[in-house]
Amino acid sequence: MTWPFLYYPGDALSDAELRSARLDGDLVEIGEAFMPADAVETRELRAGSLRALVGARLALTHESAAWVHGAIPEPPRRHCVQRCVAARPHHVTDRRLRYRDVRLPVADGVLIAGVVVSTPVRTFADLLRDRVLREDGDDGIVRALLAWRPQLLVETRAWLSAAGPVQFKRPARAYLDRLERERTPPVRTT
Repeated sequence: MTWPFLYYPGDALSDAELRSARLDGDLVEIGEAFMPADAVETRELRAGSLRALVGARLALTHESAAWVHGAIPEPPRRHCVQRCVAARPHHVTDRRLRYRDVRLPVADGVLIAGVVVSTPVRTFADLLRDRVLREDGDDGIVRALLAWRPQLLVETRAWLSAAGPVQFKRPARAYLDRLERERTPPVRTT
């Protein structure tokens, strides 16, 4: 199926033709595809641009999901994926992918332009749990998601409470508390 406003190398035009159109200013790159330079970049176009790379058995997660949702402006160099089906794939051999062999629960995914993407809450929870793994790590993406959708603090706290045993749940909650304290102005007493 072809998607309007998305051009994939080898479909109607070769990779060289698409890159030439990009140099002429007619097209811009988006994920693994090209789109008209005057088209509005949407989450559907971002997700659809990766459909050939991801397929139906994998879901975009972490930084890749944050990019699809529009919380960060640039896609990651390697897209984060995990399986969204019960059966394990025989192999995932694309160097453009960082694969996790844990099934994404159906409730934690949303279908966008034919691609399963982790929900904003699950994306924030995953990135938050990854952040607490590295004490010296950059929390720019966590803060970018929070700036994009401030209610993720409350929604992610509820998700962590309802989730069963997940790795780094307790440090993630502590980090959420710290983020909430930073966002809440101190109360003045007179």
